[in-house]
Amino acid sequence: MQITCTCIAGLPGQPETTAEVSGEVITVDGVAYDLSAVPEGGYAEPEGDHPFAGRISRIGGELHLSLRWIYDVATAEAHQPASAPVLAVTEGAVPDPITHKPAPQPEPQEA
Repeated sequence: MQITCTCIAGLPGQPETTAEVSGEVITVDGVAYDLSAVPEGGYAEPEGDHPFAGRISRIGGELHLSLRWIYDVATAEAHQPASAPVLAVTEGAVPDPITHKPAPQPEPQEA
């Protein structure tokens, strides 16, 4: 799958998006979406409550989609890239496209 992420700041306490690919199924935030019905050279228009932004298409046997990726502003850098890179995922977790702040380092203990 060719996945383009549209990064969106979440509301306070809203969990960050997670996604995983298994064959032609993408699971986003625990909900599986079977995309196997998208025809070659064609597209699907998602309906109802879904995480997709725009059409899902199949080009050269490969699915292409845009995914709305919610992130936590408390852990993310203030400036995110205007457009996330296209992620090629054939199997497994979709990499987090968000630039996060460095993890806080513990204060050194005095002896």
